[in-house]
Amino acid sequence: MDMQQLLVAGLATIAVGGLGIVFLEPILSGERRAEKRQALLTDSRARRQAAAEIGNRRKQIAESLKEIEQRQGARRLTLDQRFEQAGLDWTRKTFLLVSLGAALGFALVFLLVTRQPVLALGGLVIGGFGFPRWLLNHLARKRQKAFMEEFPNAIEAIVRGIKSGLPLNDCLRLIAQEAKEPLRSEFRSVVEAQAVGLTTADAIMRIYERIPLSEVNFFAIVIQIQAKSGGNLAEILLNLSRVIRDRKKLRDKVGAMSMEAKSSAIIIGALPFLVGVLVWFGSPDYIKLLWTTKSGQVGLGICATVMLMGTLVMRGMINFDI
Repeated sequence: MDMQQLLVAGLATIAVGGLGIVFLEPILSGERRAEKRQALLTDSRARRQAAAEIGNRRKQIAESLKEIEQRQGARRLTLDQRFEQAGLDWTRKTFLLVSLGAALGFALVFLLVTRQPVLALGGLVIGGFGFPRWLLNHLARKRQKAFMEEFPNAIEAIVRGIKSGLPLNDCLRLIAQEAKEPLRSEFRSVVEAQAVGLTTADAIMRIYERIPLSEVNFFAIVIQIQAKSGGNLAEILLNLSRVIRDRKKLRDKVGAMSMEAKSSAIIIGALPFLVGVLVWFGSPDYIKLLWTTKSGQVGLGICATVMLMGTLVMRGMINFDI
């Protein structure tokens, strides 16, 4: 029994010593430190390569952005382009007829109210040159707002299609068939431009010409950069969709916070007219002097000018560019 116990103890000692040698030998011999240094060198090389790739990619993106900005440039919109932005199929003849009708209508109203031919000429100018352009800008803003309501959903639909294996052209064709207006017509124009040989990036860039919003410009730039330098398009578009939604939330939040100031501005601007109407019902001969006498007309013009300036100042204070 004693020999067996000694033998077992000896074998156990040898086993423990072997395990100790296995685990402690790399540390004692410096191999572990050498492996760590080699791993650090390899990691540093990989980091330098990754940094170089990121630098090259940033350079390509910067060059692409510069090229896109040079292509867009600062340019004046033609009348046909204004029609496209407003979503109208007018011709120049139609616009001239609308301008002529508005000019005659404004001049007639000014003449009946003021009995002054000079002011009627002012109404002629406002109706002929100001009102039609205001109408085009109003319709364009309304169309842009409707476009932005569905644009993030369209981008997310493109992302889902790309992740499921569909090519980008099929995703755009799906948006052109299923989306709401004006998104459907804009993407249908992209599909039609592709059918006649235009590249996807150039066809999408034309959307920005009809919907001049920064979000649409971001989308066009992303597609154009991806076509040149590659990348994960689904991830980029998903991030873009989140950015657009965040911008919309911020815009809505700012609008809600400034609603009190807008209401105060509306009340202050409408108060003189309400007081004038009440005075007219109470004593019309008293307030009639404002537009029947020369001094009253001058005072009325000065008051209108001051009110216009105050309205523009309040508008600049409560409108925020986001």
